[in-house]
Amino acid sequence: QVQLVESGGGLVQAGGSLRLSCAAFGFRVSSRAMGWYRQAPGKQRELVATISTGGGTNYLEFVKGRFTISRDNAKNTVYLQMNSLKPDDTVVYYCWGNPSYWGQGTQVTVSA
Repeated sequence: QVQLVESGGGLVQAGGSLRLSCAAFGFRVSSRAMGWYRQAPGKQRELVATISTGGGTNYLEFVKGRFTISRDNAKNTVYLQMNSLKPDDTVVYYCWGNPSYWGQGTQVTVSA
């Protein structure tokens, strides 16, 4: 059965870094577009970053230059490296796999 298992969320100070991991089960991450979404309370879920099967990436404007999505096919895992974190990055982050696979979410909290 398809499953996405996220890890790496937590509490950090502004300016710090976190690395989120999304381990996939039941399919190869190399075979699907993958990405990360985030959703704060009372707000819509928004696309943060995507990576295509060919390795091309796209980012939400607010995170450009700070976040990097990557894929390790040998580990069947997708990552989101988050640097220079800001308090506005404090949301739940969800791993996504094309077309409609979702992780359970991992909380990121950035203190001012």
